[in-house]
Amino acid sequence: MSTDLLKNKINNAPKGIGVYLMRDKSGRVIYVGKAKNLRSRIRAYFGMKDSRPMIPFLVPKICDVEFIMTDTEKEALILENNLIKEHRPRYNVYFRDDKDYFNLRIDQREPFPQFQLIRRPKKDGATYFGPFSSSTAVKETLHFIQRIFPMRTCKMVEFQTRSRPCIEYEIGRCLAPCCNLVDAETYHEMVRDAVSFMEGRGSKLKADLRKRMKTAAEKFRFEEAARIRDMLRAIEQTLEKQKIMSMSSRDQDVFGLHREKDLTQACVIFIRKGRIMGSKRLPLIRAGAGSSEILSSLLKRYYNDEFLIPDEVLIPEKIEDRGVIAEWLTDKKGASVSVEIPQKGKKKALVEMARQNAENLFRTERASEQDHTSEIESLADLLRLKKVPRRIECFDISNVGGRHAVGSLAAFTGGMPDKSRYKRFRIRSVAGMDDYGMMYEVMKRRYSGREDLPDLILVDGGKGQLNVALTVLDELGIGDVDVIGLAKEAREAVPSVCGPGRKSSGILKKEDRVYLAGRKDPVYLSKHPAALHLLQRIRDEAHRFAISYYRKLKQKNDFRSILDDIPGIGEIRKKALLMHFQDAQKMRGASVEELKEVPGIGGVAAEQIRKYFDENPDIPEE
Repeated sequence: MSTDLLKNKINNAPKGIGVYLMRDKSGRVIYVGKAKNLRSRIRAYFGMKDSRPMIPFLVPKICDVEFIMTDTEKEALILENNLIKEHRPRYNVYFRDDKDYFNLRIDQREPFPQFQLIRRPKKDGATYFGPFSSSTAVKETLHFIQRIFPMRTCKMVEFQTRSRPCIEYEIGRCLAPCCNLVDAETYHEMVRDAVSFMEGRGSKLKADLRKRMKTAAEKFRFEEAARIRDMLRAIEQTLEKQKIMSMSSRDQDVFGLHREKDLTQACVIFIRKGRIMGSKRLPLIRAGAGSSEILSSLLKRYYNDEFLIPDEVLIPEKIEDRGVIAEWLTDKKGASVSVEIPQKGKKKALVEMARQNAENLFRTERASEQDHTSEIESLADLLRLKKVPRRIECFDISNVGGRHAVGSLAAFTGGMPDKSRYKRFRIRSVAGMDDYGMMYEVMKRRYSGREDLPDLILVDGGKGQLNVALTVLDELGIGDVDVIGLAKEAREAVPSVCGPGRKSSGILKKEDRVYLAGRKDPVYLSKHPAALHLLQRIRDEAHRFAISYYRKLKQKNDFRSILDDIPGIGEIRKKALLMHFQDAQKMRGASVEELKEVPGIGGVAAEQIRKYFDENPDIPEE
C-alpha cells in the first residue's frame, strides 16, 4: 500500500470501539491492538504521541492497517486475544506456556467417585483442586487423602471387571466398592468429608467427625468410632502444619513482575482457601513495551486458556483495561472476579512476595545464561563460525523401516531449550528408508518462508545429512546461516598405561565428531568438553522429541489398525484387550478361548475378533 493510501486510511479510521491489525509490506500481521476510539489510537502511532520504546521500530514497518469494529470493549478484548494467538505478531507481548500443572479432579455425580490427577481441567461439572506447582506435593496430598479417606484408586476397566478385592482393601486403603463391600451412601459420605478437607473447611469437618464418633460409640459401633477417631487425629495434625497466608478464604492469584531493560520475568502465586498452594514461573518475556502493557497482555494470554479462575487477581500496578479484564474473567468463571492493585496490608505483602519470587527466578536464569555464554562463544571460536550462535536449531529423523517417519526440530536460545520454537513434522513425500530425503523435506518445510532464521543449524548425522542441509539452504537462497553435522564414530582407545612390550586392549569407543561445510576431515571437540556438551544436549533433545512423536504415531496406528475396524469392539473392550495382552501381535495370535479370558469379552466378541484376524492376514506388523 502506498504512503498516500495509508495516510488516507488512518485519517478515515472509525471512531468506535474495535481492534486494529498492522501489517508489513509482505502482508504479515506485525501488531494487534484494541481501542475505545480506533481513530484516536491509530493517529497516536504516527503523530509521535506514543512514547513506548517499541514505536520507533514498529511504525516504519507499517504498510497497511485493518480495522474490526465491535460493540463492547469486552468483545474487543476477546477478539484481540484470539487474533494475537492466531497471528503471533512480532511486536505484541506473546508467550507460550507449555507447562500444565497438576490438579486434583473428583466427579461427585459418579456412583463411586475417586480423585484423579489431571493436567488440563475442563468444564465438565466435576470439582477441581489446584493447581499444584509440584508433582511431588500433589502426589503426597493424594497419598494422604487415600490414607485418611480410603476411596478407590483403580481404573474404570479394573473397577468394572474385578471379582475380588485388591491389595488396597487388604491394607485398609480402599473400601472395595468394586466388590459391593460398601454401599453408595456410606461411600459418598466419605467423599464429602474428603472434599470438605480439600476445600479448607477443616473446622466444620472436625466438628462433624466428633459428632459421628460420639454417635457410633453410643450405638456400640466401636470399630467405626475408632476409625473416625484415627481420621480426626490425622486431620488435626495436618491442619496444624498448614500455614494460613491470607485472612480471606477466597481463591487468589497474585502476580509479580521483575524487569530489567527489555526483559520481564513474571511469577504467579496460587492461594486457595487462604493457603499458598504453590507458584508458577511464566516464560521470560522479551519486549520493548511498557510494564503496564506487558502486564495487561500477560493476564489476557494467561487466562485465555485457563479454566480454574480465582475469585480475586492481585496485580502490582495499574493497567488501562483492568475493568474490562475483570468483566471478561467474570464471564469465564460464571461468578464475580475482581482485579485489584493492593496499596497496603497483607495483599500488598503478597504482591511483594510474588515480585521477589520473580526477581529470584530472573537472577537464577541470568546466572545460568552467563554460564552458557562461554560455551557458545567457545563453540563459535573452535568451529570458526560466521557469528556467535545465540540460537541453534537441530534436526533429527525417527522411523523404523520407513514406517511412521517423523522429523523434529529442537531449538536452544542462549544455551537453554526454547520449547516455544520446537516443531515436529510428519513425513509426507518420502516412502521407504530414505533418511536423506526425509531430512530434505523437513528442512525445506521449515525454511521455505525464510523467516526467523537461527544463527546455527545442527543436523544429527555426518557428511550426507550435512550436504542435504546445505542443498536446502542453497536452493532457498539462504547463505548467512552456519550449518554443522554431529555424528558418532568408533575410534580405538589406546590405554595410557601401556608399557614396553604391552599391547593396546583394542577396545573401541564411540566419540562424537563435528562435520563442517567445505572441510574434509571432522573436528573432534573431546578436549573442549563444554562446547561438545552443548552440541550433545541439543542433539539429544532433538532425538528425544522425535522419538516421542514417533511412538505417539505408532501407538495410535496400533490401536487404529488392529482394533477399530472390528465390529462390536468399543473403547472399553479395546482397553481391556490391550491391558490383557500388552502387545498387538500377541492379541493377533490368540485363540478364541484365550480371547474369552479377557474381562468383558464374551464368546460372540471373541469369535468376531478371531474371524477378523483370520480374514485380514495382511494387517501390517508393527
